[in-house]
Amino acid sequence: MTADNTEFDLIVVGGGVNGSGIARDAAGRGLKVLLCEMNDLASATSSNSSKLIHGGLRYLEHYEFKLVRQALGEREALLRSAPHIMWPMRFRLPYLPHLRPAWMIRTGLFLYDHLAKRELLGGSNSIRFDENSPLLPSITKGFEYSDGWVDDARLVVMSAKGAEENGAEICTRTRCLRAERDGKHWQVTLADVDSGEQRHCRARAMVNAAGPWVSALFKETLSLPAPKQIRMVKGSHIVVPKVHDEPEAYMLQNADNRIIFVIPYEDDYSLIGTTDVDYHGDPGKATISAEETEYLIGIVNDHFKNTLSPADVVWSYSGVRPLMDDESGSAQKASRDYTFEVDGNAETAPLISVFGGKITTYRKLAEAATDQICRFFPDAGPRWTRQATMPGGDFSSQDELIAAFKAEFPWLDEVLIRRYVRTYGTRTRQMLKGCQAMTDLGQHFGGTLYAREIDYLTIHEWARDAQDIIWRRTKLGLRLTAAQVSNIQSYLKTHTPSTAQHEPDHDLP
Repeated sequence: MTADNTEFDLIVVGGGVNGSGIARDAAGRGLKVLLCEMNDLASATSSNSSKLIHGGLRYLEHYEFKLVRQALGEREALLRSAPHIMWPMRFRLPYLPHLRPAWMIRTGLFLYDHLAKRELLGGSNSIRFDENSPLLPSITKGFEYSDGWVDDARLVVMSAKGAEENGAEICTRTRCLRAERDGKHWQVTLADVDSGEQRHCRARAMVNAAGPWVSALFKETLSLPAPKQIRMVKGSHIVVPKVHDEPEAYMLQNADNRIIFVIPYEDDYSLIGTTDVDYHGDPGKATISAEETEYLIGIVNDHFKNTLSPADVVWSYSGVRPLMDDESGSAQKASRDYTFEVDGNAETAPLISVFGGKITTYRKLAEAATDQICRFFPDAGPRWTRQATMPGGDFSSQDELIAAFKAEFPWLDEVLIRRYVRTYGTRTRQMLKGCQAMTDLGQHFGGTLYAREIDYLTIHEWARDAQDIIWRRTKLGLRLTAAQVSNIQSYLKTHTPSTAQHEPDHDLP
């Protein structure tokens, strides 16, 4: 770790989508920022979502019009900012008259189309399913609408890169042990999770963006009473060989008034979820239950010709969403909105704590939180993120970038080009700098993973072990064997010393 007693304007605790978004926004306004995360970036809730940029059509049933309007307004701003890791997607909603009447669905879709301005995304319409449909023959009618898809974990990493390139220091696997007010400063003790080495810093302000741990941080680190409690709700997903060959996702209704999504995923798979189950315990240890698996499979089998069994599940994951505890009767009705608690005044160092939120509104949340922070920093710059491009997202369309890379790297396999575009965007050029042939990519570890990419991820994207690489920086874990993963881990041990420092990219635009 670097020398003790470094002074920062702001220390952000939590390396999920909210923490990284706040760090990026604040650093871009000129604040000296440090972000600490006790595990890897996006290691909890932010890599275990449904991977959607959406307004939340189902939230209209719970009268959350403000949340839906705000989320709809953010969709296109996000899609423009990161075309490598986000893109539009059409969703089909099969009509089952015994669950929701057609007038209710049409009204919801009308509101969905008109609550916010649309430029990139098409409107909704009615559709009919014929004999070629992947759905059961009894399902003949439905609706179609637009939303967006996002690689959630890469969104977090790209936000952290954006923060770093604006001068922030990103410390992964670094726990905030203690934070105590000393007048107008916070005295903060950080500890390297692997080595135990401690570091002492001062900060003029702090942000608690610890997600599911936001309330616990008050007791364990800040020695303060938590101003709010969160409701932890577990959402689980399964991945199976693709249920159908169509590019559209499906939104399926169920008799318990819940919906699940069946989303095209990583070319050859379908992502199915989510559940909503109240959760108690360590958020980092949440796993899917057999009942949740059966629940998801059962809804799919009620709709599709291609039936599933638990044996078809190739991967599953669970994330704990830190929702505001508004005492709603059921987990699915708990609000997905967010709120802040600001503790501090002109004489004491401020603490801003984030409760709730969802990926689609993360930029807006970060902007609002940074506005609160900047009340204590009168020389800070203005808002800037709505029109800004995420690292690697400075191009107009994936097809155009793929064509450009085919010309620049004619030796590169097209499957690799497409994956690189969807993962790194224009930063692919940095990763491939100096390469003239496939042999320059180095050792092949299986699938489309080569040593060059591993080296890039460890040097530039904070990856430290195989899990960071195959599940959060990429989704190559779907295609690698246990032996191949072990080889990656061995390579990391021999090629990346534990003391190696992350290299920032301050030379990049």
